Amino acid sequence: MGGGDGEREGERRGSAAGDCSETGRRGYIIKGDGGGGDDDGDKSLFFPSSSSLKTGNRRGGCEVDCGICHSDLYSIKNEWGHSTYPMPMVPGYEIVGVVTEVGSKVTKFKVGDKVGVGCMVGACLSCESCSDDLENYCSKMILTYNMAYHDGTTTCGGYSDIMVASERFVVRIPDSLPLDGAAPLLCAGITVYSPLKYFGCTKPGMHLGIVGLVGLGHVAVKFVKAFGLQVTLICTSPSKKKEAIEILGADSFLLSPDPEQMQAARGTLDGIIDTVSAIHPIPPLLDLLKPNGKLILLGVPNEPHQQPAPPLIMGRKTLAGSVIGGMKETQEMLDFASFVWI
Repeated sequence: MGGGDGEREGERRGSAAGDCSETGRRGYIIKGDGGGGDDDGDKSLFFPSSSSLKTGNRRGGCEVDCGICHSDLYSIKNEWGHSTYPMPMVPGYEIVGVVTEVGSKVTKFKVGDKVGVGCMVGACLSCESCSDDLENYCSKMILTYNMAYHDGTTTCGGYSDIMVASERFVVRIPDSLPLDGAAPLLCAGITVYSPLKYFGCTKPGMHLGIVGLVGLGHVAVKFVKAFGLQVTLICTSPSKKKEAIEILGADSFLLSPDPEQMQAARGTLDGIIDTVSAIHPIPPLLDLLKPNGKLILLGVPNEPHQQPAPPLIMGRKTLAGSVIGGMKETQEMLDFASFVWI
């Protein structure tokens, strides 16, 4: 997972959200009101070099940079089976930049502001989830790329040179966060921050485990330490130990293929954040939890996990999952990260 270093191969500008024809700079246009699909006329923006600039309603444009996420690779290869064809697909949802223009009814941002767009660009804005600032769980949530927008066009992601989005789905990047450092937080950051908060894994004195040290795992270790908790990195590779402890600040390292280490650590953890996106045994991780402990899955393997009931029942343990967070929580996460400099 990178931050702010997306490649720019070929210059494109889309004349609609899904139009990626070779006509200039890459980009896309989002239509609708506030990201909820209530479009009362042509209120789109073309940024920043279009000769047919139109002032929009709750729209903003920015010159962008974009990180790369493992999910982008899954989508490009269609390993999850949901990629839209025919191509081209424009991935990327760790998008950061500086606002170049704003729509006439934009109130939250102004030209020159440092901003970001993460994994989603739209939702219904009328369901219970949206009302609770959990747009990420809206049944009509619209991903930043490779998904139909309200007007039927296909959304294109951050490997565009320009970006247009509803202010509802834009976050402010705090001045103390560099753009390249903030970009991964719009995916990995909120993906680990949200379950830590929701499942009560930020209480003083807790001891948490983090499974995996690629992308999500890096950020998870840093957030757990920022909350002042004890953290053990659980990994299959002994080569990760030095990085986990000396660079990221983990308190201890647990080599999961080592049965003696796993046995010694049984019942020592209050919670585990599992970031691994490949199939791996779940029962040994549940054994590491104290009674009432929580194992939270963030990775998305290509095949389903196999999990018997007894390890959950014995100890009243919880096996749960989580995906990103709502816009309000994403802004909260960025503000917290800037305070502790994740």
